[in-house]
Order: sequence, then structure tokens, then C-alpha cells
Amino acid sequence: MRFPRSAPEQQGVSSRAIERLIDALESGPPSVHSMMLVRHGHVIAEGWWAPYRRSHPHSLFSISKSFTSTAVGFAIEEGLLTLDDAVVDLLPDDLPEVVSDNLAAMRLRHLLTMTTGHTFDTVTLLNEREQNWSRLFLALPVDAAPGSTFVYNTGASYLLSAIVQRLTGERLLDYLTPRLLEPLGIADAAWEQCPRGVDVGGWGLSITTEDIAAFGHTYLRGGVWNDRQVVPAHWAVEATRLQVPNGDFGGVDDNSHGYGYQFWLNRHGSYRADGAFGQLSIAFPEQDALLLLTGGVADAQRDLDIVWEHLLPVLGARELPADATAAARLARRLETLRLPLPVGDDTAPIAARVDGTTYALARNSAGLRTVALETRPDCTRLTIVDAGGTHVVDCGRGEWTTGTSSLLGNHDAPVASAGTWSDDSSFLATVYFTETPFAVTVSLDFLGDGREVTVTVDQNVSFEPTRLLHTIGHAL
Repeated sequence: MRFPRSAPEQQGVSSRAIERLIDALESGPPSVHSMMLVRHGHVIAEGWWAPYRRSHPHSLFSISKSFTSTAVGFAIEEGLLTLDDAVVDLLPDDLPEVVSDNLAAMRLRHLLTMTTGHTFDTVTLLNEREQNWSRLFLALPVDAAPGSTFVYNTGASYLLSAIVQRLTGERLLDYLTPRLLEPLGIADAAWEQCPRGVDVGGWGLSITTEDIAAFGHTYLRGGVWNDRQVVPAHWAVEATRLQVPNGDFGGVDDNSHGYGYQFWLNRHGSYRADGAFGQLSIAFPEQDALLLLTGGVADAQRDLDIVWEHLLPVLGARELPADATAAARLARRLETLRLPLPVGDDTAPIAARVDGTTYALARNSAGLRTVALETRPDCTRLTIVDAGGTHVVDCGRGEWTTGTSSLLGNHDAPVASAGTWSDDSSFLATVYFTETPFAVTVSLDFLGDGREVTVTVDQNVSFEPTRLLHTIGHAL
């Protein structure tokens, strides 16, 4: 543990207020995976919603951008770059045959501030079929003058990573390790790569909640960690202050209050590193506080609104009187957080009849071919076969059973699963991919005598439709 721990009241925050914050976060669909609140350099509240755990790294999505920005800051400090370097000079081997005037005018600062002149997020065109993503990015039309308008552009963050790798000869993760990760005690970080082995920059970093806290606190303290200047002081300030407008500053949407160097500015004088589906590192400079959230949230603005309503007003300036009763109750609450298990009975009248039966599924866009349930002494085994192979998920009864699954990708990933009979003829399984925001629910609704089943698969959050499958299966 890299932070000292403290009772909330010692740092000017009421334990009762933190409980109300948790109540509000839990008032909607189950979506929060972890929370850590840091005040005056002390962790005053921390919790993980089971089956998520302290030791689990979590996919950060676009919080990764803020780490990419930090790498650029180091490269500038070391004299490898300047903000006004032309992008065409930084990647000369990847240029299109004809360089437009707008492309020629694009500078490093435009990549950092999402003002490249593109009219859409270029990441939508980056894919595994194209090996050289830098060349693809630079070949796209630049319709507006760079610097003229803000358009969120994850492809620009990728290009920052490619530039750092070209100049240093190291992938971004390796470049950051001695400069940032090791000083902050961040070990076992992982970063997704493009087909050419470039860290994707705009997403793909996985670290733990306390790792994110160490990073966020370093910026909150002007780049200092444990009395050492880790991030260059000027970069810690410039990256997190207003660099470009990105909307109506009077609005209630926290995506419209300005942008720094791969950091968002919020209302109330705060700023954040922000990743899709509820990965949030919210810094309160005026209150010397930091809130970390990970999750699987469809609308992160809801969580931000909850923070403004329930946390910001209680970040008092002075130590509060001790409240041992409330502090103990909060501690118990934080130790017993859990995402809801599927609700129902361990058995159903039809369970024995369908046990071990394989059902062939009608042709479907998800590519699933067969499904089967098997009752075992300690779990119910769900077996799904698709074009990628056989996926076996052991669903605990009244508890999460851990394992691995490749159900959502090309490789096995850690999962926690539980299942139950939700009524006399329906089995419901929930599978959390515990190093990601993602969860799937699989519903098997058996018809008549059990020779036919309706199979529905839903995902909690996604950039695509969350209904993955709804089809009929017949017993073989």
C-alpha cells in the first residue's frame, strides 16, 4: 500500500457522507467495480465490489491517454520533442504521396488537444487488417485547419504513442517504466498493441485502482510523488489546465468544460482522466482530494453528477470530530461490497430433464452453435460452442466461481460466474470479466418438455449493441 490510511473525519470528511455517496452510486444498475477516495494524501475510503478485488488490474480505456500524455511530457523534457514540431517531420516514413496543407500544418500540440482538423474520431478506421496505423491516420483527409476545432480523436492519441516509440526506440510502456511506473510503485502494467507492436496509446492500459490513485495524486501534487519530482512540474500544470475549448462552459455535461493535454476539465474547478464505461480519476485541486472509480457504466455522467451532489459539498477544510460509530459502519460497508448475484432457486422442475442435453442453435450473427447445461456438485456448468471453440463456464450457486473464459475474445480472460434457476423453466447466468468493465448474462428459457430453448445473451456495456444473441435451440 502506497498511501497512509486515515479515518475520514481526520481529513475533514464525514463517514456518513461517504456512505451516502456509496448509496447513490449503488442506486442504479450494478455498475461500480471499485472506489478509492484520497484526501490530503491519505486514503479515507476504499472498496471493491465482489467479485472484483484489490489485486485485479482493470482495463482503463481512455485513462490510458493521460499516461500517453505523460510520456510526451517526458520526451519534451528530454529535448526529443517540442509542442510545435510538425507531425509530418516526426513520422516522415509514413506520409501519403500528397501532403495536404492542413496535414502539413498539424503540430504535436494538435494531437495532444484533439484539434487535428479531422471531423471524426479516426480510431474507427484503425483495425487489424491494416498493419501500419500511422500511415493510415496520415492518409485520412484533414478537412479543417488544425487548431480550429475540438473533435475527440483517439487516433491522435495512438499517433502520439507511435511518435514516442519512433524517437525513443522503446514502446510507450517501456519508456514510462523507469520514469513513471517504477517511481510510483506500479508493477505488472500491461498495454495493448497494434499489429506493428506500438502501444495503442488512446486505450489498452491495465493497472490496479491504487496504481491509478498514485498517478492521479502525482498530478494533483504538481508532479511530485514521495517528495520526488517525477512528472515535470510544468507538464503537470499544463496538461491539466484549459488548453482548448470543447463546448459550452455553462453546461451540465462535464465533456464540455474544456480539454488539456489528454485530460478533461470538469465543472467546479476539477479535472479528470476518463475512460469509457466509468473509469474515472477525478482530481479536486482546491480541496486536495482525489476520487477513483472503475466500473461498467453505460453513462459516466451519472456518476459525475453523483460526485458533485454527494462528495464535493462535504470536502470540508477542517478536521471533524471523531465519529467512531459511523467510521466503523463505513468500514464494514466497504469490506462487504458486492455486485448482486443472480436471484432464484438452486433447482427447478425442468432441471433434471435438460441436464446434459446439448442444444443446436439456429444460425445467428454471434456465431454460437450449441449450448448445454450440466449440474455438478458445486456449480452448474454452462458450455457454449461457437466458431472460436468451446467455452466452459462454471456458474457458482449463491457465490461467484472464478475461472477463465474466451467467450468475449480470442484469449482466456479471468472471469467470475454465478447462475441460478430464475423460475421453473429459466436458467440465468452472469459472467463478469473481472479485469474489464464487461459482463454478460446468458438466459436459457426452456420450452414445453425441454426439447427447445430460447437463448438470450446480453452484455452490460459496449460500443456496439448490447444484445449479442436471441435465438432458438433444439435438443440434439
